Amino acid sequence: MSTLSEAQSKELLAPFGVPFLPEILVSGPSDVAAALGALGVKDRPVAAKLCGEELAHKSERGLVRLGVTGIEQVERVVQDLLDRARPEDRATGVLLAPMVAGLREFLVGTATDPTFGPMVLVGVGGVLAEAFADVSVRLIPVDRFDAHDMLDRLGNQSLLGPFRGEPAVDRDALVEVILAVSRAAAETAGVVSIDLNPVRIVDGRPIALDALVEVEQ
Repeated sequence: MSTLSEAQSKELLAPFGVPFLPEILVSGPSDVAAALGALGVKDRPVAAKLCGEELAHKSERGLVRLGVTGIEQVERVVQDLLDRARPEDRATGVLLAPMVAGLREFLVGTATDPTFGPMVLVGVGGVLAEAFADVSVRLIPVDRFDAHDMLDRLGNQSLLGPFRGEPAVDRDALVEVILAVSRAAAETAGVVSIDLNPVRIVDGRPIALDALVEVEQ
């Protein structure tokens, strides 16, 4: 198996309807000013992430920087991230994206059970994923009824309602993410697994902040 870069993973999944932020892959500091201008975030905080074809665990290695503001600071961060790349990462550049706020994060993805075959899953994501282990699973392909039922079966239902001043999760929109992942897995030859984590809830609607797709070599 091989791992697609984050940028490649998002390019594969976006046509199926997975919602992503606008972002630009830069190859070095000299590309930063134009990228921030195109994103409309020259004076706003951005996220910067090293991107590579075999780079699956960016956060653990300090390869994700959040809240970076201003052209000069972003340029320094981009160079630092590139300097930290290892040959085996097969680095392709640094992804820049606007920062978005939200207290709740989910995960949506696929896996293959050795007995039952490909499955889609949804659950509590982000840093709380391992702590809660709150996941609902269905065999691929799933339909709209299945996807709604998956959400209904999550143990932490309070995260789907109004939460600490944030509106309730748009369940229909989150269902669409589940269906998009199911379609991508079913209709794309060679896909072994899909991992969207975190899927952050921003103003009630889901946005996938990271994507990782494994494919057969």
